[in-house]
Amino acid sequence: MAKIVILGSGGFGLSLAIMAEHCGHDVTVWSKFQSEIDDIRSHGEHVQKLPGVPVSESIAMTSDISCIKGCDVLIFGIPSSFVRDVAKSAAPYVDDKMIIVNTGKGLEEGSLKTLSEVIKEEIPTNKLVVLSGPSHAEEVARCVPTTIVAASENHEAAEFVQREFGNSYLRIYLNDDVKGCEIGGALKNIIALCVGICDGLGYGDNTKAALMTRGIHEIARLGKACGADVTTFSGLTGIGDLIVTCTSMHSRNRRAGILIGQGVSPEEAVERVGTVEGYFCCKAAYDLSRRLGVEMPITEQLNEVLFNGGDVRLALGALMNRPQNYEEL
Repeated sequence: MAKIVILGSGGFGLSLAIMAEHCGHDVTVWSKFQSEIDDIRSHGEHVQKLPGVPVSESIAMTSDISCIKGCDVLIFGIPSSFVRDVAKSAAPYVDDKMIIVNTGKGLEEGSLKTLSEVIKEEIPTNKLVVLSGPSHAEEVARCVPTTIVAASENHEAAEFVQREFGNSYLRIYLNDDVKGCEIGGALKNIIALCVGICDGLGYGDNTKAALMTRGIHEIARLGKACGADVTTFSGLTGIGDLIVTCTSMHSRNRRAGILIGQGVSPEEAVERVGTVEGYFCCKAAYDLSRRLGVEMPITEQLNEVLFNGGDVRLALGALMNRPQNYEEL
């Protein structure tokens, strides 16, 4: 039995807590908001994020971040925009023996760093594992068969996570391409937003398939420029995560995109849906592509729509009317 602390009491943080408890671990969930903890305890579930999924009383919950002291595994289960601040707050309570696990998917605005790079800057000496792949919280919490990847530069740490968290409904593969797994997990949200927009516009399956296929290609192109192995993007953290995020109504990115396609402003769509990682990642990915000289036409057009008042139909037209070419694979 390992002592696990999970930072974040949203849908994915709680789904990880439920999963870890099923594996027989001692689990504590930290939230910055005591009111959220009180609400979960009073209802026995997270009504907004995981309705109908009971949160056991044996899962400890606290707003005191010193709960980190003495744990074996510290899991970050929070939105990308809060990772650095929470890592700074957590750092004084971390010892060198702890394994740090990041489950967030995004790029930090400004620095354009992956989230594991952000955590490493604040907590530099610990072994770090990235958990990524097609894994909606709503399904993980309900024990729906799921496969994900544990990626790390430290094989021993990745194997520990695989061994301690894998079970009959969660299969975990190993990968040492941390950069590729993170790029795939972050940028698939951009493509899911675009797919949602096309759904909102009333377009069909042909359009969706085109966006997903060309989308994974431009994700891989940026990943390669960042030093990732392009074969990673044909796996669970690439095409696998892209498929689940583009096709499911569990996806907040897709739901926000549908609203935008129906004429809702991007800002209002994000406010209605909640955390929409693709919205925040799009600007960072676009800036990174320009820094590295990588062509990313889908990301570029979405950036115009989200941040420059671009019209969604004109954006699609710009993609369809690009110069004819061979299909690059």
